[in-house]
Amino acid sequence: MELRRDVVPQAQGHVFELGCGGGINQSLYDPACVTSFAGLDPSEKLLDYAREEAAKKGWQTDIREGFGEAIPFADESFDTVVCTFTLCSVNDQTQTLAELRRILKPGGTFLYAEHGRSPDTKIARRQERIDPLWKRVFGNCHLARPVTLAIERAGFTVTPVGQRYMKDKPSMVGWMEWGVAVKQG
Repeated sequence: MELRRDVVPQAQGHVFELGCGGGINQSLYDPACVTSFAGLDPSEKLLDYAREEAAKKGWQTDIREGFGEAIPFADESFDTVVCTFTLCSVNDQTQTLAELRRILKPGGTFLYAEHGRSPDTKIARRQERIDPLWKRVFGNCHLARPVTLAIERAGFTVTPVGQRYMKDKPSMVGWMEWGVAVKQG
């Protein structure tokens, strides 16, 4: 929640959240800055919670079941895209990032907080070794995926806000990165 608090309140305008199920981020949005809210999550059950939370805010919403690799919204529809602790579990990270870029307006902001590949080579090798088992046990969560580098490769201009190991987690599972990326053009 600490990292989410650094990222989510920056959202403004027409907002899209990937992995919105459960509505966990909704208490962190500034309602005065959000004009509409859309979201996508593969869990229909969790989406009920997200819809309930959005209704409490009185937002115009469009929350759907689906996957990040095929986002069912038009090109350049959103001012802000929010993604927290979701890129680790998508099937195709490159395709998902391309979709997030596609739906974001030029000059739009992509806010992220994710865990991923450690910058320490020894730890990264351990992450790679355990990754096949880890993703089977933990809902397709990949430990060894790059975060900021992958976002840059998807065509965003990235301003990292922070990166560190979580204090209460083993380094192999605790590398965090968060920041702001902009779609140029």
